[in-house]
Amino acid sequence: MVDQAQTVGAGEVELKRTLGPVHLVALGIGAIIGAGIFVITGHAAATFAGPAVVISFAAAGVGCLFAGLCYAEYASMIPVAGSAYTYAYATLGRLVAWFIGWNLLLEYLAGAATVAVGWSGYFGDFMRSIGLTLPAALASAPVAVRGVNELVLTGAYINLPAVLLIAVVSLVLIVGVHLSANFNIAMVAIKLGIVILVIVVGLPHVVPANLTPFIPPNTGTVGQFGWTGVFRATGVIFFAYIGFDAVSVAAQEARNPQRDLPIGILGSLFVCTALYMLISYVVTGIAPYATLNVAHPVSMAMEELPATAWLAPYVNVGAVVGLASVVLVLLLGQSRIFYAMARDGLLPPFFEAIHPRFRTPAIGTIVTGLFAVLAAGVLPLDILGELVSIGTLAAFVAVCIGILVLRVTHPRARRPFRTPFVWVVAPLGVAICLFMMVFLPLDTWIRLAVWTAIGLAIYLAYGRHHARAPRWTLEKEPIGGDLS
Repeated sequence: MVDQAQTVGAGEVELKRTLGPVHLVALGIGAIIGAGIFVITGHAAATFAGPAVVISFAAAGVGCLFAGLCYAEYASMIPVAGSAYTYAYATLGRLVAWFIGWNLLLEYLAGAATVAVGWSGYFGDFMRSIGLTLPAALASAPVAVRGVNELVLTGAYINLPAVLLIAVVSLVLIVGVHLSANFNIAMVAIKLGIVILVIVVGLPHVVPANLTPFIPPNTGTVGQFGWTGVFRATGVIFFAYIGFDAVSVAAQEARNPQRDLPIGILGSLFVCTALYMLISYVVTGIAPYATLNVAHPVSMAMEELPATAWLAPYVNVGAVVGLASVVLVLLLGQSRIFYAMARDGLLPPFFEAIHPRFRTPAIGTIVTGLFAVLAAGVLPLDILGELVSIGTLAAFVAVCIGILVLRVTHPRARRPFRTPFVWVVAPLGVAICLFMMVFLPLDTWIRLAVWTAIGLAIYLAYGRHHARAPRWTLEKEPIGGDLS
């Protein structure tokens, strides 16, 4: 299977290689900046790390770097744009592919729900700024987390703005949407502009007392402040980096993947890590970290001081526009993963059914939207963010291990991009991702175990009996080719 030449499916056309390093860096930044910086920062600082959330962002960025380099090698080996699921199915077998694909559902589906909850908070703050207040019972989750992992009822009924956003976005995706390069650039410009404006305006007004102590003393509970809190926050704010894999997905459209992919991944991760560290420093320096566990922490922090309060409405507008676009991209990606898994026989064929008029996977989009609506309407930001992080981290661990397996089992496979120092980078990627997972709470691990068990049951009951041969195979490096 893997010794055959790489081929594109019958009737399909090779992607045009038009993307240079600047395009790929912009693509990565546009995909990364979202709810993580606008929402998760406040929760992580208030609950786990305090001002030291700056260190948490740095550590998570390093982990993403190692996983991203492994991801890039996978992307360059398969001649199609796709996800880690597609790569694993062609190289490591359907069971590993199922595990990665099933956990990527958490990245995209729970990620979309998380972003929608964050969007709801900024939307509500924006409505209040123009004199309209949404009823609390209809604008927040009926369940909340008290302390580290205790679930309590809030008295609310549903997070209606988040539900409506997902419903509207799902409808748009069914009818069909063309995400042009100009639209992406516009979204990147809006989000980057808001983040940079907050940093430039806020830095001169940081209150040193708010940053002392930089690492608050541990409360006596593992994960609540102190160094264990810093590492616990790292696993939570890993959510802020989800999206960098969009760079590797564009491998077949890069003009020079050997050079441009690492530039795109490293460049976007470097820029976003620097921005994340700066904005978390500003936000915790302007507002006491204990007050930031809200759905709109950046705009709330700006409201703390008269000198920065004028910026709060602009933050809300930028977050409302920017986060809505992220929900669209995540739901789009999720429906396409369902589509790919159905084409491989791992899911029922109706997931690959194309609407005769709109030419979109309508049923998969509807199913994705329904589950996202349920999650966004009922679950709080805390649970959703940790679910996304642990599911994606599990998938990244599998990707890093898979690269090492392929180096042994198929050393002559053609690799337009080769992970540098792979026997150091990949194990470090595994170790750091597992390290971040360890500091997530036990109940999050239990949810992951339940989620994995459900997925395995579906695979055993349906997927393994209907799986088809991979549509993509690996091309051998010519004799004498570089195998370093």
